[in-house]
Amino acid sequence: MRVNKKYSCLPAEEKGIHIINIRAIEDIGYDQHESTLLNSLSKNPDADCKYGLYFRDGKRKVDYILVYHYKKSSAGKTLTRRVHHNDSSARSAKQDQPLPGKGVQLEMGESEPHVDYHEDDKRFRREEYEGNLMEAGLELERDEDTKIHGVGFVKIHAPWNVLCREAEFLKLKMPTKKMYQINQTHGLLKKINSVIQKITEPIQPKVAEHKPQTVKRLSYPFSREKQHLFDLSDRDSFFDSKTRSTIVYEILKRTTCTKAKYSMGITSLLANGVYSAAYPLHDGDYEGENVEPNDRKLLCEEWASYGVFYKYQPIDLVRKYFGEKIGLYFAWLGVYTQMLIPASIVGIIVFLYGCATVDENIPSMEMCDQRNNITMCPLCDKTCSYWKMSSACATARASHLFDNPATVFFSVFMALWAATFMEHWKRKQMRLNYRWDLTGFEEEEDHPRAEYEAKVLEKSLRKEHKHKETDKEKLTWKDRFPAYLTNFVGIIFMVGLTFAIVFGVIIYRISTAAALAISSTPSGRSSVRVTVTATAVIINLVVIIILDEVYGCIARWLTQIEVPKTDKNFEERLIFKAFLLKFVNAYTPIFYVAFFKGRFVGRPGDYVYIFHSFRMEECAPGGCLMELCIQLSIIMLGKQLIQNNLFEIGIPKMKKFIRYMKLKRRRSLDHEEHMKKKQRYEVDYNLEPFAGLTPEYMEMIIQFGFVTLFVASFPLAPLFALLNNIIEIRLDAKKFVTELRRPVAVRAKDIGIWYNILRGIGKLAVIINAFVISFTSDFIPRLVYLYMYSENGTMHGFVNHTLSSFNVSDFQAGTAPNDPMDLGYEVQICRYKDYREPPWSENKYDISKDFWAVLAARLAFVIVFQNLVMFMSDFVDWIIPDIPKDISQQIHKEKVLMVEVFMREEQGKLQMLETWKDKKKGENCNNHSPRLSRSHSGSLSSCHSYPLDV
Repeated sequence: MRVNKKYSCLPAEEKGIHIINIRAIEDIGYDQHESTLLNSLSKNPDADCKYGLYFRDGKRKVDYILVYHYKKSSAGKTLTRRVHHNDSSARSAKQDQPLPGKGVQLEMGESEPHVDYHEDDKRFRREEYEGNLMEAGLELERDEDTKIHGVGFVKIHAPWNVLCREAEFLKLKMPTKKMYQINQTHGLLKKINSVIQKITEPIQPKVAEHKPQTVKRLSYPFSREKQHLFDLSDRDSFFDSKTRSTIVYEILKRTTCTKAKYSMGITSLLANGVYSAAYPLHDGDYEGENVEPNDRKLLCEEWASYGVFYKYQPIDLVRKYFGEKIGLYFAWLGVYTQMLIPASIVGIIVFLYGCATVDENIPSMEMCDQRNNITMCPLCDKTCSYWKMSSACATARASHLFDNPATVFFSVFMALWAATFMEHWKRKQMRLNYRWDLTGFEEEEDHPRAEYEAKVLEKSLRKEHKHKETDKEKLTWKDRFPAYLTNFVGIIFMVGLTFAIVFGVIIYRISTAAALAISSTPSGRSSVRVTVTATAVIINLVVIIILDEVYGCIARWLTQIEVPKTDKNFEERLIFKAFLLKFVNAYTPIFYVAFFKGRFVGRPGDYVYIFHSFRMEECAPGGCLMELCIQLSIIMLGKQLIQNNLFEIGIPKMKKFIRYMKLKRRRSLDHEEHMKKKQRYEVDYNLEPFAGLTPEYMEMIIQFGFVTLFVASFPLAPLFALLNNIIEIRLDAKKFVTELRRPVAVRAKDIGIWYNILRGIGKLAVIINAFVISFTSDFIPRLVYLYMYSENGTMHGFVNHTLSSFNVSDFQAGTAPNDPMDLGYEVQICRYKDYREPPWSENKYDISKDFWAVLAARLAFVIVFQNLVMFMSDFVDWIIPDIPKDISQQIHKEKVLMVEVFMREEQGKLQMLETWKDKKKGENCNNHSPRLSRSHSGSLSSCHSYPLDV
């Protein structure tokens, strides 16, 4: 293929001129044979190259940057290695060259500094690797004359022929010249869509990519043989910056460096410190005066700003700048946030229903009625005294806000909401796949990771040492067995540690409650339960936040020792381990309150003790649902506020401030350097490296669990999640645009393993909510009482029905209250919440028949609720098609149009061939006409039947 002259590698080489460091040549005293790393000699090179976005010639665009560290001599300047001439090897001549930029000026009589062989080895590897990159067709330019001392940059440019070759290898779909009309709605739907567009126009981002399109270019995998199908009128913009960086990164991954005895790509070189960073450049500045318009600036204004929180996201522009994988994350986050709006509205209605009916709730009215004079048994041994049930009036009234018949409806609604959300996302994903030309895209196996290659090399060297002839080695399960065993033991230990911490918090609650009960002030005694619950939840929150960070590091270490082969395998295994540990860490305290607290207490006179001294905790008279709500709300809100928002804002700001102070200290030492404007690659180097989407997805998945798993106890969870996500979208956007280096664009057609995790949480939510409603709340006992025991068909007498009686004379020795007259009268019978026989019964204190009736009803409700909701969810899944009808029609239309294009092309070729045949026949007839004119006239017709072989 003809290479565009604009991208020629070294125009000066044709004349025998080699652009190198002239000053270094004069000082060291040798000439260089060949140089392909350029160093411009222009007077104002920074303005010509747009401050690092282009090579020094101002024409070739920088597609990728490699960064390395080098040591300086005592004079503070770079050490330039002498050239070892090797006429027999052109490759050595390419690689053995001085570093362009500021070279070392060796004074007369000054001895050379001591050479660091480790650094010299790195330099050898860099030169071989860069030589291989140039053999692959890339063009390089080095810059060590930067404001960041001791750091060198290698700028990489992919010329047109390399872009075409790699686009064909990667099967990139590129737009052709053929355009077709997108099917539009007609009739009533068209009017509805136009009305919706007018209403939503103020909340649409002002970017060209977000406007509704009526025509679309037909896309086809790029082929150098079929370049005529594509619109190549502007070759500079045919491959955008995202695609160019992706192509260069693929070359960097597969290009090897063999001086380390085994194949090394860019990932291995980064892991071994040969290069310190590798990244594509941002398009330019996003703020400041006289900033040229670019996609980054547009994203900052229309997406990464808190002032546009009410607008839709420009997803197509995000995909254009960051790639499909990041675009899908923000599209998923936007769909999830939109779906939280109806869930939040229904949750608010359920909460308001509880507020409106709290004064009509008969059980709470009975508990607050002081005329009932119900005396409750002590909450702890010795120090606690008898207490009135009416003192728990506030707790009972608050419990009704979340424990009412509307809660059951809300649980069913949220289960169906989760199923609808998953289906809606699948349809949205298909629309994006069509719009982004990802239909038919299949992910190919990635290159092996650096650690995997190192392990394989180590294994092969061991076998070579034993004189065994082996084929290409690979790691088997036997090689990984120690790592698997470590993973299993480590995860079990971490889960056990979480349980131990929760158990420690339980001990704290029990001991603190006993200590506060000794308080002589009545106000202190009345606030014991609230104080203990609040402090314990705060302790849980702090522990969860700390362990989240610890577990993230441990999950990464456990995955690393497994040595997965590819980055995709590594990411999936890391996600599984991190999610498992963080799920257990976040939800174990909540599971305890929901399903275990108050279940194994025992009864007065026969309590269950921990360490023979601490009684197990009891639920409040109104049940544990209120405490579950407090626990869930504080952990959810605290985790979102502290971990997700403050950490994401504070830590990058702190790192940025530290980098600023370091640079300020350096600038004070060199005022001349301070006055220079930074190159684009220097500015981007000071940004944080992109660490992947796993942390972003993880916090949203944990939040999704809070919204769905225990929503029966906290109907306002969707509302708080919605408010958090509105901030989270802009916070993440600002981080990607302004705080992070530009990540390499990765093609992806779905969100991967996260979708399966979401589906699993949705199924688990149905089961957990069924158990919360039946066992944690009083919904089932109320129904049983209403239909089996109520005399007048109302809830009057329900509280008394749920309480059992205990004769104080049956207390064990040393457990009776120290002050039995604390209430002002002598207590003979106290009450406790349980279904047991009274003390005057033959089988006193045994479990009564009422307990078994309620238990049977609870289990029946779990089975009915679970199967009914699962069936409804599957019905929603079945009734909503995964692929929208209009998208399937458009995909079919594209296939038909592509066939038509190729058929026309074949017809055109045949017509050209026929034309050429006729032309050839005519030429042959003309060549034979003098001879034929002298022969018989009848033979003239023979020229028309003259055979022609093509």
